[in-house]
Amino acid sequence: MALYRLLALACLLFGFASAGAADADYKLGQGDAIRIVVFQNPDLTLDTRVSESGSITYPLIGTVAIGGLSIPEAENRIAAGLRDGGFVQKPQVNIVLMQVRGNQVSVLGQVNRPGRFPLETGNMRLSDILAAAGGATPAGADVAIVSGIRQGKPFRREIDIPAIYIANRNEDDLIVAGGDVIYVHRAPMYYIYGEAQRSGSYRIERGMTVRQALAQAGGPTVRGTDNRIRVHRRNDSGQIERISPELNDPIKPDDVIYVNESIF
Repeated sequence: MALYRLLALACLLFGFASAGAADADYKLGQGDAIRIVVFQNPDLTLDTRVSESGSITYPLIGTVAIGGLSIPEAENRIAAGLRDGGFVQKPQVNIVLMQVRGNQVSVLGQVNRPGRFPLETGNMRLSDILAAAGGATPAGADVAIVSGIRQGKPFRREIDIPAIYIANRNEDDLIVAGGDVIYVHRAPMYYIYGEAQRSGSYRIERGMTVRQALAQAGGPTVRGTDNRIRVHRRNDSGQIERISPELNDPIKPDDVIYVNESIF
């Protein structure tokens, strides 16, 4: 019986040690619920939640950015604020992680399975999370927008997904962090009408020209011609311009192509 109790105690202590090590490595993220305790200062005990901006509001020192910090780093930052402000001479700050929500990543927009996904390991990459979300839909763009908190500061980056593999830009396959939001926007579109075989809206592929856009719509009808194509395009000032493009000119997002009738 004594041996059993010793083994049980050893397992319990090992569990506490493992939890402490995990907390030390864990990076605080938005939504995490924490309890802050300052030794011999019970009035400074606070239960709070990390905000979307990665910060908390703490008595005496105000707003403290702790998103993206480990628990020891966050403890040191709060202690420094108390010490530098002259509120506590030698503050001993302890943070207890009460509820973990920051170890999830949200995937939104044009993906097959939008939602929140857990970080199963500490080095999951953007491609891993997009795969978990089923990848982009046919209407999704080739660019993913990643936003979150890094080193306590807001972070935002646009990632060209195909370039990771086609151009071997492996450095763009970011390691995601808890609380990150990944957004895949609608792919750029163009619109075609008039004497086209299949009028409608179509996705703009990379480097697409007017000729390729016309071909995607089935080409001109028997009454149409590709010699008198007009494009209505919004300029930098927001005004719609009517231009007469060459067939090898590039298509731009939201272009409206009109295929004229042949005069012969």
